[in-house]
Amino acid sequence: MARPIAEEDEEKPLDPAAEKVRRKLVRFMIVNLGLLFLALMVVIGALVYKARNAPAAGPAPAGDVQAPAGTPLSGDIVLPVGAKVISQSLSGNRLSIDAELTDGSHSIFVYDIAERRIIGQFAIRK
Repeated sequence: MARPIAEEDEEKPLDPAAEKVRRKLVRFMIVNLGLLFLALMVVIGALVYKARNAPAAGPAPAGDVQAPAGTPLSGDIVLPVGAKVISQSLSGNRLSIDAELTDGSHSIFVYDIAERRIIGQFAIRK
């Protein structure tokens, strides 16, 4: 006489060696998932910490000089006495001025419009 199918589908208990390996694998999986979860919490914590302690307003981006509407920017750029402006170039909020000095030498002055001051002077030597 044939046995019912339900009895054949029941799992037979594993031998002790296989059960020991299965328990080790389950423990290994739990430990690794715990470490992965802990690492994920550390990364999320670091992101939250960085977001909360970020400076509210950093330096103005290049070219972001605020001027009242309808009013042009104005100010003085002080160069050495007797200097003649040969050329100028604008990049963002930086102005580069090529000037010939009284002794005949050339210098490049770099002016920051946002800070309203000369931030560099470079002598051109031949």
